Amino acid sequence: MPVFLLDKNNYNFPDGELAHESGLLALGGDLSAKRLLNAYSKGIFPWYNEGEIIKWWCPKERFLIFPSDIKISKSMKKVIKRNEFEITFNNDFKNVIHSCRKMREFKEGTWITDYMEEAYNNLFKLGYCISTEVYKDGVLCGGLYGVSIGKCFFGESMFSKTDNASKAALIFLADELRKKNYVFIDCQFYTEHLESMGGVYVNWNEYKKMLKYCME
Repeated sequence: MPVFLLDKNNYNFPDGELAHESGLLALGGDLSAKRLLNAYSKGIFPWYNEGEIIKWWCPKERFLIFPSDIKISKSMKKVIKRNEFEITFNNDFKNVIHSCRKMREFKEGTWITDYMEEAYNNLFKLGYCISTEVYKDGVLCGGLYGVSIGKCFFGESMFSKTDNASKAALIFLADELRKKNYVFIDCQFYTEHLESMGGVYVNWNEYKKMLKYCME
């Protein structure tokens, strides 16, 4: 399959079915709100390293968590019962995305560039992002953020400075999304950690049907 080159003056994307088997669909464009919202509404997302051209991805097999199916281990149930953490939503988006960046830069490197931070902070101001903050003793110790369109949540990144903080963020977010009748959390790519919390693979055709339903 070819990889498409985007025109900065055209916000449309090629059909996600045309993506390479790796999931790579297109290169170029920008991270304007209009382009990002168009991309996510079609199951497409940006992911690239500092200094690279913007890469747009659309994996054929999607890894999702259904909010009602979130798995909570016995140990996490004990943590939650002890009320170790204070959980908020959309209380400090800017600090959450920056913390995700800094934690990853220190460990394995990050795709969250200055441009990425600016773009997603802008989406948050427009009402299309959600953050979950986890505090312990009044200090931000974990959290996650992602894009929210229709009844879909597209997870972008999470961080944890304290044991179990990111797990708590995901558990409480899933419960909040369940209450609001969200259909799925799109994890984008597989990890053992997300599988342990209820993540499952969904084929492209099923994913497209759910995506269409969420956007109606």
